[in-house]
Amino acid sequence: MGAGAVGCYYGALLSRAGHPVTLIGREAHVQAVQQRGLRLQTAVLDVQVPMQASTEASAVQGADVVLFCVKSSDSEDAARQIRPFLAPGALVLTLQNGADNDERVCAVLDASTPVAAAVVYVATAMAGPGHVQHHGRGELVIAPSPRSEAVAAQFAAAGIPTQISDNVRGALWAKLVLNCAYNALSALALQPYGPLVQVPGVTDVIADTVAECLAVAQADGVTIPGDIQAAVRGIAATMPGQYSSTAQDLARGKPSEIDHLNGYVVRRGAALGVPTPLNRALQVLVKLAEGRGGSGSAFGGG
Repeated sequence: MGAGAVGCYYGALLSRAGHPVTLIGREAHVQAVQQRGLRLQTAVLDVQVPMQASTEASAVQGADVVLFCVKSSDSEDAARQIRPFLAPGALVLTLQNGADNDERVCAVLDASTPVAAAVVYVATAMAGPGHVQHHGRGELVIAPSPRSEAVAAQFAAAGIPTQISDNVRGALWAKLVLNCAYNALSALALQPYGPLVQVPGVTDVIADTVAECLAVAQADGVTIPGDIQAAVRGIAATMPGQYSSTAQDLARGKPSEIDHLNGYVVRRGAALGVPTPLNRALQVLVKLAEGRGGSGSAFGGG
């Protein structure tokens, strides 16, 4: 549900592994997939993957697993659209930026519908209707659910490294911190991560932004796994040519997810009494940039 770069990439891998997959997306994209299949382009592949595609939310009917990949701002609306058509016991996996989409989706769907958050670490982009490009990584961390073990095994067999974690909330926050550190700056500078961090002062701004995020997480009782500082440094090193999804949105004249990234940290900080001036400034600057409209160019990355 939401056949953008993330949904298309994982859908293509699952389809190539023999699973029946339906992409639900916009008209031009759906038509391209119906006519030619989905073009999957990676460092080692350039193939057309035949699969079903639809513009209608009713296409989730009969699905065992729904990969919920819409923009964070569309979560409630998309959940309402699929709710009447979900099969009993179908697992809804939220593969989205932000830290609370699973809770928001769960609040809309029937109480009997299992919803599990997934943390996505992948660099992808749509290169045109029916054409997804993969630039790096691709692993998932998913929350426990009655079906998570089986789904993780199926994903792993399809070439999607998948880990089940009892601390998905912390993992979501770890991804949120990375997004807060880089997304707005990449969008405002119109630069990928590698060149971005070479600009004097940028790493200091990133460090201060991360410090605010960690203060809010601590106040919220969230335990962030791993070495988050190393992860922040590693983004620019491992994906130097990557433009953030926020940069892609601004370039295409689309609303960004900034209210669910830096904006989420600002809201939680306000509720918990933790100051977040840098995150607020980045949120506002991106909102101002959204008001300018897009340049019409498309960046690679996700």
